[in-house]
Amino acid sequence: MPVPNPDALDFLLTRRSRLARTLSGPGPDRTEIARLLTAAARTPDHGKLEPWRFIVLEEAACRRLGALTRSLGAEQGRDPDKLVKNAMGFDTGPLCIAVVAAPKPSEKIPEVEQTLSTGAVCLALLNAALAAGWGANWLSGWMALDREFLTQGLGLEPTEWVAGYIHIGAETQPVQERARPDLAALTAWVEA
Repeated sequence: MPVPNPDALDFLLTRRSRLARTLSGPGPDRTEIARLLTAAARTPDHGKLEPWRFIVLEEAACRRLGALTRSLGAEQGRDPDKLVKNAMGFDTGPLCIAVVAAPKPSEKIPEVEQTLSTGAVCLALLNAALAAGWGANWLSGWMALDREFLTQGLGLEPTEWVAGYIHIGAETQPVQERARPDLAALTAWVEA
């Protein structure tokens, strides 16, 4: 017989990301960040490859990446209004954790499974931050895949990319509920 954990289930049924632009300092300290990373690392990982890693971007590093977003994006001819939005999470929040997809060569574990594990790490980190009482948001954007940004901003290897920038900080605004998926339209029941 299952042993329910109603508090955990209630959290999952009511969790809501916070807008990155509404997060402010102070953010979690290094001890609490280590706890959040520990929770995130308890994700499914077929083959125990750990095809992901973390880069903790403290406030000054976030500001540097905000500036790089604007300057590199302008050089590349990206829409200036969108660049302001792209940079906002880096410009305003006290902390961001880049979850880096770092696929490993494996005859047994296909890269798609490693990518799915990395996405699971992003959600686990997001939920751990929310459960710990922080505001948090999972963002990506062009800065997650643009090779020049990844090299200049984060020093990533050519095979690495960012699965998610998890912005974490103190909440400054009440959270608003949003429309949720229509499960009936997305679910098929197979009886035989």
